[in-house]
Amino acid sequence: MAPAGKIFAFALVAVVALLVVYTVYTATNEPGCVTSSTPTSFTVNGRTFVFTYVARCEPQREAGLMSKKVTNETTMLFAFPYFGAWSFWMQNTNTSLDIVWINATGNTGRVVYLALGTQPYSTSVITPTASANYVIEAKAGFASENGISVGVTLHFD
Repeated sequence: MAPAGKIFAFALVAVVALLVVYTVYTATNEPGCVTSSTPTSFTVNGRTFVFTYVARCEPQREAGLMSKKVTNETTMLFAFPYFGAWSFWMQNTNTSLDIVWINATGNTGRVVYLALGTQPYSTSVITPTASANYVIEAKAGFASENGISVGVTLHFD
């Protein structure tokens, strides 16, 4: 084989190898479904709220509250199979939200990060500074109206 042919063959093998590595990387970095039971409600500061929506798998988490009508009573739980700094955005979400990241073990969780009054329809990525396995979205103002701040404890049912 001529030197140019060897270089081409080497480059082709290198590109295929990079594609395989990339495919494995992206496939293993997408969180899977939560297979254990997930809460249907939570209590904070003596008030109990029932989740309107619960997202256990990636397609549900990706859709979130996009294109849904959000009222003052709407709450959505995003459950993840492991702790991580889960990023969110507001694409196709028609109202401002409060986003609450929670580090939960068993039926108790602690708020570790908040994004309050997010911008509707924004494609800016919101990334917490702490790891969480639950995230709650609710209409903007929900957190302040219910005394939710970093460090507050929530109880899940």
